[in-house]
Amino acid sequence: MLRLKNIHKKHFLLLYFTLVLSVITQAQIDADIQKEITYPDFIKAVAQNNIAYAAEKLNINIAEANIEKSKIIPDPEFTADVFNNDQHKMKMGYGYNIGLDWTLELGGKRKARVDLAKSESELSKYVLQDYFRNLRADATVQYLTAIHHEQLMKLKFNSYETMDELAKSDSLRAKLGTITAIDAKQSKLEAKSIWNEAIQSIGNWKGSLSSLNLLMGSKYAELTQMALVNFSTFDRSFYLDDLIVHALSNRADLLYALQNKDVSEKMIRLTKVNRVLDLGITTGITRNAEARNELAPSPAFTSSNFGIRIPLKFSNHRKGELKEAFYTAQQAGLQHQEIELQVQTEVKQAFYNYEATQKQLQQFNSGILDDAKAILKGKLYGYKRGDSSLLEVLHAQRIYIEVQQNYYEILFNNAHALVILEQSAGIWDILF
Repeated sequence: MLRLKNIHKKHFLLLYFTLVLSVITQAQIDADIQKEITYPDFIKAVAQNNIAYAAEKLNINIAEANIEKSKIIPDPEFTADVFNNDQHKMKMGYGYNIGLDWTLELGGKRKARVDLAKSESELSKYVLQDYFRNLRADATVQYLTAIHHEQLMKLKFNSYETMDELAKSDSLRAKLGTITAIDAKQSKLEAKSIWNEAIQSIGNWKGSLSSLNLLMGSKYAELTQMALVNFSTFDRSFYLDDLIVHALSNRADLLYALQNKDVSEKMIRLTKVNRVLDLGITTGITRNAEARNELAPSPAFTSSNFGIRIPLKFSNHRKGELKEAFYTAQQAGLQHQEIELQVQTEVKQAFYNYEATQKQLQQFNSGILDDAKAILKGKLYGYKRGDSSLLEVLHAQRIYIEVQQNYYEILFNNAHALVILEQSAGIWDILF
């Protein structure tokens, strides 16, 4: 009786220690969590506060400023100088010259510059659209990754609780002599091993949460917890041909390549008109004071002048700049063709990958999880009755954990594959 009383006392102390440990662990999980955020709020915060995206938006302002700059015409130049010939013996008098010099652009240079700047401005808009397309997909994947790590963490702790209960039971049974001390130690060792994995899973989870702050442009190292997600919402039906057609019509990087061809053509136009001669116009006034020379005195007088300046463009015989513009245009055309092929390839690869994850999910929906759980329960029940060995229980436990991990992995891969498919096809209806 005394021995049984001591055993029950030790069992109570062990149970108390386990409860305290669970409370500490939960406190460790929740300690740094400041708030919960849903996916729509998260994506909104990314769009509004992501620092790299904000910097990319400034390219639109820079392009618009470049349009204003391209409208500028050459400024006139004002010249003025004075002279004094009274210091010589001839005493020819003193005076000043005032003049204006202005270059008149010919050939439509200003219009060509403005057209090129406007085309480049459209180009920057497509760059921004493509940047956000990739940012939105990356942020969504990171959000899903954090959810995935949370699922694995909970799985580890649930597995630990199951094994810990078994280890406590084995400890009592070993003292009662119903099982060997080796079996009790092995179950205890297995529980500690799973506990270490559970602790590591907390670090993985919190690390993924920290990445969300970076995407949202948070200045403080607070952790944001995701809202619960139903992964069944990542089930879609697509036709590959429709996806390819949509991608070729809507992908921002393909529209960028098409617009880049227009920029190259505008560059050729500007290069050609820059070879047209410009006209320089000069005008001025000269004022000469009275000359008091004894041999040839003259009264004060004012004269004016007007002239033109025509540059001799010997450089037009050098056609390197024009050739460069033509080759750049040809290159832009080839790049557009290359991106078309790349887009089609990306859509096909993403479609086949998503299709594969859908089929993998169907395997799990056929009852694999329930079978693994039933086997584990059966082995645990048989072990307690002495019909199963500890090794059989541990093997069933590991298989169950592995099956659960594989299930969570496929859920994540399916959601990830859907994100990549919609990213590659230039569509977006992901909301959970």
